[in-house]
Order: sequence, then C-alpha cells, then structure tokens
Amino acid sequence: MNEEQKCTCEEQCTCNEPCICDEEQKEEKKEKTKKSKKDKIQEELTKLQDKIKELEEKNLRLQAELINYRKRKDEEVARTLKYCNEELILEILPMLDNFERAINMDDDNLDDEVSKFLAGFKMIYANMLNVLEKFEVNPIDGKNKPFDPTYHNAVLTDKVEGMEPGIVIEVLQKGYILKDKVIRPAMVRVSE
Repeated sequence: MNEEQKCTCEEQCTCNEPCICDEEQKEEKKEKTKKSKKDKIQEELTKLQDKIKELEEKNLRLQAELINYRKRKDEEVARTLKYCNEELILEILPMLDNFERAINMDDDNLDDEVSKFLAGFKMIYANMLNVLEKFEVNPIDGKNKPFDPTYHNAVLTDKVEGMEPGIVIEVLQKGYILKDKVIRPAMVRVSE
C-alpha cells in the first residue's frame, strides 16, 4: 500500500488491499488474547502450586502420624512383652504363700518327721523363689518401714508404744514387684 491508500478507518476503504487499521486491531486482539491466556495459565499455575503445597503438607502430616503410630505400637508391644508373665505369676503367688505358712510351722526340734518333711518344702520353696527372681519378681520389703500405699495395703492398725505412726509393724502377706510394677501389694499392719 502506498501512502495515498492508507486507510484512516474513518471512512470506508475502497481498495482491495487489507486495511492497516484492521491489522492493528487484529494485532491488538492477538495481544489481548495472548495476555488473557498468560493470565489464565498463570492463575492455573498458582492454583496448582497451592495444591502441591497442600498435598505436601498433608503428606508430612500423614508421615508424622505414621511415625507416632509406630512408636505407640512399639511401646505397647514392649510393655506387653515386659509384663507378659504377670498372670502366671499371680496364679503362682498363693502357692508360694502356702509354702511359707507350712515352713513357718517348723519348730526347734529338727529330728521329728514334720521337720524332715518340711525340709523338702523348703527346697521347693527356695527353687520357686529362684525361678521368680530369674523373671525379675522380687518381694516387697516393708517391715519397720514407713507405710507407702503404692507398695502396701494396710488391713490392720495398732497403737504401739515407742513407734511412730505410719510405720509397718508386721507383714501379713508378702507383696511382689514384677520388674518395676507392683503386681501384688503387701498386706500389712500399721502403727497409728
């Protein structure tokens, strides 16, 4: 197009050549479309980045929950294994009490039949104590010590002259500890 043919778009162009104004408008439209597409792409990109951050945070939370679950499960399994013999030991303790009662019947005369019979009881009793020690079961020592409700079960109280209140006078039934857990508190008589 030459300069005479340039269209001002105020009037209708009669030439067969494309109008410069139309081309400019097309270019402007293309630019707007490109800009609009860029904006949409940028918007979509921002949404996707937000979604990625959200999913990463969710993934981290789930990993932390899984780690905490494993720790709780491992602690529970360890605790269960640590005290797995508790029920069996609780069933054995009354038999041990009966052995102690029988052994306490022994008198000073070691030549009679009862003393010879009780010597066998003493050997069985000693073996049972050794087995319990092997499994970390220990008796609670409480005589002449301050009363502690964690380890003692006071069933009787007596006033004893010369003794402070709250001291264990007598152990009526031994208590036992399995590792670090009281499985049976000692039944005791306490001074008042």
